[in-house]
Amino acid sequence: MRSVSRDDKDDRVDQDSEDGQVDELPAPVIPVHPDTCVLPGATLHAFTVLDDVLITLAQGPTQWKVQLFERPCPGEDPRPGGQIGEVELSTCTPPAGSLGEPTAPRFLPVLCCASPPGSRAPHGHPWGSGGVTLEGPLFGLLFGSDASLLESPVILCGLPDGQLCCVVLKTLVTSRSAPGDPKSLVKILHHLEEPVVFVGALRTEPLSEDVEDADCDCLVALGHHGRTLAIKAMWDEAGHLVPELREYSLPGPVLCAARGRGGHVYHSTPSDLCVVDLAQEGSPWDLTQHDGAPGGLPSLLCPASLSVCSVVTLSVSSRAPEGGAELLALSAKGRLMTCSLDPCSETPHPARVTSANAGQKIKELLSGIGTVSERVSSLKKAVDQRDKALTCLNEAMNVSCALLSSREGPRPISCTISTSWSRLQLQDMLTATCLLENSSGFSLDRGWALCIQVLRSSQALDLDSAVSAITYTIPVDQLGPGGQREVTLPLGPGEDGALDLPVTVSCALFYSLREVVGGALALTDPFKDPSSNECTPDVLPEQEGVYLPLSEHTVDMLQGLRFPGLAAPHTQALGPVSPARDPVHTFLGTCCGPVSQPAGPASLRAKYLPPSVATIKVSAELLRAALGDRHAGVSLCCATLQWLLAENAAADVVRAQALSSVQGVAPDGTDVHLIIREVAVTDLCPSGPIQAMEIQVESSSLANMCRAHHAIVGRLQRLVMEQAARGSSPPDLRLQYLHQIQANHETLLREVQTLRDRLCTEDEASSCATAQRLLQVYRQLRSPSLLLL
Repeated sequence: MRSVSRDDKDDRVDQDSEDGQVDELPAPVIPVHPDTCVLPGATLHAFTVLDDVLITLAQGPTQWKVQLFERPCPGEDPRPGGQIGEVELSTCTPPAGSLGEPTAPRFLPVLCCASPPGSRAPHGHPWGSGGVTLEGPLFGLLFGSDASLLESPVILCGLPDGQLCCVVLKTLVTSRSAPGDPKSLVKILHHLEEPVVFVGALRTEPLSEDVEDADCDCLVALGHHGRTLAIKAMWDEAGHLVPELREYSLPGPVLCAARGRGGHVYHSTPSDLCVVDLAQEGSPWDLTQHDGAPGGLPSLLCPASLSVCSVVTLSVSSRAPEGGAELLALSAKGRLMTCSLDPCSETPHPARVTSANAGQKIKELLSGIGTVSERVSSLKKAVDQRDKALTCLNEAMNVSCALLSSREGPRPISCTISTSWSRLQLQDMLTATCLLENSSGFSLDRGWALCIQVLRSSQALDLDSAVSAITYTIPVDQLGPGGQREVTLPLGPGEDGALDLPVTVSCALFYSLREVVGGALALTDPFKDPSSNECTPDVLPEQEGVYLPLSEHTVDMLQGLRFPGLAAPHTQALGPVSPARDPVHTFLGTCCGPVSQPAGPASLRAKYLPPSVATIKVSAELLRAALGDRHAGVSLCCATLQWLLAENAAADVVRAQALSSVQGVAPDGTDVHLIIREVAVTDLCPSGPIQAMEIQVESSSLANMCRAHHAIVGRLQRLVMEQAARGSSPPDLRLQYLHQIQANHETLLREVQTLRDRLCTEDEASSCATAQRLLQVYRQLRSPSLLLL
């Protein structure tokens, strides 16, 4: 009731007069201030007013909630006087948002107040504002005798999940501290199985001439997809009053609806605004009917087009001319329209086609045909893509189930990893070959990829270092049953000529959900209602794919050794085993003639210092049991060496020559010597000496010796675990002798700690002797007197 002041208008007129033009006065502006807020809250989604009661519908954490408040009066505090009733509706849980808060529903609920006969809407509320008055028979059939005896209005709630509920207003409790039982207060009338967009009532029977207005005799509810429910009271064959319930199917999706006079219901879709007539066919005053008995509902509803599209909000005005209708509509683009309908134009009749509009009519028909054809093509493309995506998903599910259910025994899809030395770009390179074999009955098509991860020893052995790895992703296209795919990757040495071993190579299959399903979900129908986007790519998980591990292989020093002195004739293609040199340096060295001896640090260490040595003693009985038939025909020393080098590329040459010792070359060019000899261990078993195999590793490089020692220990650990699972037991041992060995090792370990602490505080002259003693202690620790049984 407030607008722009008169002084503001006068200033505006004076300013326009000075400019030489006088415009019309500005339209009245009604400011809305924060103090006019009645009920703040983001959970309120629907409201209506009945007499002195404000009725709201709010979304709670788990259920919808109907609340009653005292209606504020004009001129007073705009906030309601207090809550006078509350009840929770029995419905499904709304979708949860962040931190347990319910998210806003995609479809808003609708409210309608139905009053018993004899009660009229209060003054100031226009006809069609949401409150309806029902006839006595229909009111009693729908809401029961309690509501009729109490003469209480009833709140009708249409929910987004399709439920049509009712609550008798006078049965609600008057205190929030004592909420009523929803089972006794709330009644579910029907379930449309789709979001309810309209609930109302109308008069379907014609009125007599001496009656201006009458109560409604039909309750109507519309769903978003066009399902329509109409309920009316009628007499059955036995003369009893029963409800007649009919369901119709109207074109959807329905955006909004409104009731009109004469049994008309207006409903809007994205492409049209239609009207249907629920009025009774024939005279309601048939003498064959009972006195006061209502008639039946039509068996079929035929919508009539009003040629208005994309109306999102609709209201029927009460100031319509006699026999006509006036609609107030808001379009999807924000256009507010008033539509006046004549009585004869609500039902379309065949119109005479003249030569003036025949061409325009043909253009509209052709345009409509083209639009339909374009939509059919778009939908067909979307259906085809989704069918392909579903087929790929089904195939991926079968592959995943086959791999996950075959953890023991041979796997239907496997990846075998082997290593070998190759000549690449004038440099010897250690390569890993991954052979992917599909032994299943399924095909690996689009979306599948082979992921190979290479983890260096600097990260694999140092627990404190940050994990970093190189991952190669190779798409797998059309790998059918029985197919193979081979991938070769370089492991090193790098540009600095170093290769840190061991290197862990892991293989896995990855199925990209976004690549296969994302495109199908992203397709949308351009002709569809924008508010009905039911499927979006957001349903994909954050991982965006399925990861299925296949195998893991560790490439250690024993696999990286080369044996140029044992190379077979067909393997002589490799170049020199020394690290690659710059071609310019090689050319200059040739021109200057031969040199006497290289003077590098590695050569000096190999010439003047003894090699680093480590030994491991293993029971001969343990090796015989573990190797089984593999040592048949050869000595146990040769069989042990063949077992240690089984994963090396030169394993066949070592096996053919029956060697018990071999000298190899590490990736950096230094020598590594492996010696297997048979020894007898005394003073350990009371029954006599124990036959054992002594595995000795020698190298001028301490780092390479440690890497080879680490590889041998890893193999022996796996061997002992396998034999322990078979239940083998060691012989009787002298525990006092073992205790003495353990005490000696603890003494050496304490000395190591003392020497390392001393190195941090001594000067350069004193630290030389400390370092030599530290190396001697390390050498004693690498050659223990213990025996692996």
